[in-house]
Amino acid sequence: MSISALVEEHINDGDTVFVGGFGHCVPFALGFEIIRQGIKDLTLCRSGTDILFDIFIGAGTARKVVYGYLGNPGIGLGHAFRRAVKAGTIAYEDWTNMAMILRLEAARQGVPFLPSRILQLGDIAGASIEIKTMDCPYTGEKLACIPALKPDVALVHAQQADRSGNVQFIGVDGDTVTGALASEKVLVTVERFVESAEIQKSPESTRIPAYRVSGVAELRWGAHPSYVEGYYGRDDDHYFTYDKEARSEEGLAAYLKRWVFDCAGHSAYLGLVGEEVLAELKSQASARRIS
Repeated sequence: MSISALVEEHINDGDTVFVGGFGHCVPFALGFEIIRQGIKDLTLCRSGTDILFDIFIGAGTARKVVYGYLGNPGIGLGHAFRRAVKAGTIAYEDWTNMAMILRLEAARQGVPFLPSRILQLGDIAGASIEIKTMDCPYTGEKLACIPALKPDVALVHAQQADRSGNVQFIGVDGDTVTGALASEKVLVTVERFVESAEIQKSPESTRIPAYRVSGVAELRWGAHPSYVEGYYGRDDDHYFTYDKEARSEEGLAAYLKRWVFDCAGHSAYLGLVGEEVLAELKSQASARRIS
């Protein structure tokens, strides 16, 4: 299945979308396809975000964001997000990374909340979020009740899968697997398809089983400009360029035109990146692969 078909079939206006990838394996190609198809009013969620969240906001795709951190990792602010908050054009819930993981884990377990000691001090609770508390029935201790967050759809990029949808993933995952398994539907792009016999050689690497996957597409470089363990390095120049261009509405519009709207699909996008850059990123890949 193509990524255009995945998005058209499974993502609707107004959906709550979990975006996988903790710096590593960020599903940029799926995200850009959502923007191209003009899908609107999404609620985006995850713990620590990548620039893909800021790009969604700048493109007018997101109505609300629910997060633990939102910005340009290692570089700076999310400029589109900052402008949208100032203008009052986006709703947001500012949690912590730990709270977001607990929210997703609660949904994964099928419970309405998980008790925790977090968010009872400081000023996060009461700003953009409200936290209910309870007395522990065993100790009497006051605990925060962290509510479940169950997305409609999860977007994931991984190293490989078989055509049945058994997804194998190595490297830093952050809350990717938890968020995927918390979601109603899971859409996946992978660097390569392999035979089921290959999957069976390393079952411990199968992080998302086929029965939970709604659709999967083979898409090399589907996480660029982020990195994929064993395949390619992070395109730092792209992140720095985004930081400069996104500082103004005009600059961000030019970025979106060049990298999203003027690219009919992923092949055109890779042509814009260029063979020289792709070769350099490939040379930066770690030697670690799924055995």
